[in-house]
Amino acid sequence: MSWIEEKGPDRDVVLSSRIRLARNIAGYPFPTMMKDSDAREILDTVKRCFSVSTPFSGRRYSVTLIKDLPEVDRQVLVEKHLASIDLMQHSDVAALIMDDRQRVTIMVNEEDHIRMQCILPGFQLDKAWEMLDRVDDTIEAEVEYSFDDRLGYLTACPTNVGTGLRASVMMHLPALTVSKQIGAVLQTISKIGLTARGLYGEGSEALGNIYQISNQITLGPSEQDIINNLTVACQRIFEKERMAQQAMLKVSGKQFEDVLWRALGTLTHARVMDIKEFMALISQLRLGVGLSIIPGLTAENVNELMILGQSGVLGKRAGRELDDADLNAYRAETIRSRLNEMLQA
Repeated sequence: MSWIEEKGPDRDVVLSSRIRLARNIAGYPFPTMMKDSDAREILDTVKRCFSVSTPFSGRRYSVTLIKDLPEVDRQVLVEKHLASIDLMQHSDVAALIMDDRQRVTIMVNEEDHIRMQCILPGFQLDKAWEMLDRVDDTIEAEVEYSFDDRLGYLTACPTNVGTGLRASVMMHLPALTVSKQIGAVLQTISKIGLTARGLYGEGSEALGNIYQISNQITLGPSEQDIINNLTVACQRIFEKERMAQQAMLKVSGKQFEDVLWRALGTLTHARVMDIKEFMALISQLRLGVGLSIIPGLTAENVNELMILGQSGVLGKRAGRELDDADLNAYRAETIRSRLNEMLQA
């Protein structure tokens, strides 16, 4: 099971928590400068780490060469937040190592030699850090990392130097967005070294009112300091979002509820939906479920629908290439069918 299907704390607001570490192996150039032979050696080295010792008892890891994956499978991995777009752009020499529960993934030969991450459902930054720290220790027991006593871990991008740690929380903030409070919230967090990105990270749009809040600073504070800072900030954002939701419900009442029910009606009857309309409706459905206005569904159901409606997942499901018109029609058909199954279960 992955973060999509599992229950997590504060799931009315939080979809997932992620910790990512950037590491490079001493004695090799960074990926932008290394030869294919270097990349192959690095991959073999990382693979051996998991054959020598496994970070978690009984946990199995699979190794996938990106060049062996069809384009649609690559897109699905990105849409599920299990791999990055950058990894797919280095497909000739890149690989993905993933545990059997899709919680821990290790991207090899991305922007850095190793980009490992742990992604968990709901608000679980500390647990994600604990799990990934053990994976990091397992790898470091077998290889020597590029490390400087003054600067810390050395990375291809200077913004990751130091701890190499990026912590992020994927949150659904519809009430703050609709009430136009989100701008002030994002401005405030920027003053304490945090930033907000869209659904698929840097440069992406906040589709469905989903934001990824993460640290900007990796050099100076410790890993635990970074996580604590993000934890406190996110807890305050949760409070503001929940207060904004209750204020909307109190002020708008039946009109507010009608918007949420109409979203359910559209999703269960629409024949055509593009991605922006779909994500807007999913946002309203998630809000209705979180406020217990719409019964018979869970936050995990909505997570499943959100991923199911993404372009790559639909293409994989259809088993053929879809143009825009076919894709929008197939999205509506697929969501309509699955949502009705959920409601009748």
